[in-house]
Amino acid sequence: MDSGIRLSIVTPAWNEEAGIARTLETLLRLTAGRGDTEIIVSVSGDDRTEVIAQTFPVTVCRSEKGRAVQMNAGAKIASGTVLYFLHADTTPPPTFRDDIRAAIERGAKAGCFRMSFDDPDWLMQFYGWFTQFPLPVCRGGDQSLFITRELFERIGGFDERLRIMEDIEIIERIQHHAGFHILDSTVITSARKYHANGAIRLQAIFGAIHLMYALGFSQEEMLRFYRNSVN
Repeated sequence: MDSGIRLSIVTPAWNEEAGIARTLETLLRLTAGRGDTEIIVSVSGDDRTEVIAQTFPVTVCRSEKGRAVQMNAGAKIASGTVLYFLHADTTPPPTFRDDIRAAIERGAKAGCFRMSFDDPDWLMQFYGWFTQFPLPVCRGGDQSLFITRELFERIGGFDERLRIMEDIEIIERIQHHAGFHILDSTVITSARKYHANGAIRLQAIFGAIHLMYALGFSQEEMLRFYRNSVN
């Protein structure tokens, strides 16, 4: 990134001890030698995620549970002019910094990447293929989110009242103030939940939650449905 753009990567992590070391090793390799990028891990949970993360040259903060709360906590201590929210089980493309910089220089204020799963199965790749389309049902936090600090603060960050669909809700607010850009590069995210719950079954659950959100169901109703449906 050029000297005018500093990127803060904010990764919320809840009980991610099994994979956080791999995630941070990858991020540090992709950002090596660049002083314009910082990595912040916002930790919640009761496993060894925080202890493991503290062995790496990154900033670690402890937060209350909840992705919205954790991402806001990380953003609060970030120094970047651009914030990049990245889930702990998602790997950005090698060119992600340059891709974000180029988008910002073209006038973008916020956006995400396309997404693929770390499973070559045709159905999983088919699901990922849909993430190129600008439809709410095709969006999700696993695609990551970049946003200028100015816009993030102007819209009030993530809504900490939300325990589910916080990623969709913030995109809706972004679109009231600026365009939302889907970049051509692809993040790779874990298919572990699909393996645990069945690829078709879990996708149907996610589709039902999107419909419940659109119909105005409460957070409690959506959370109860999700928790009763997934392993």
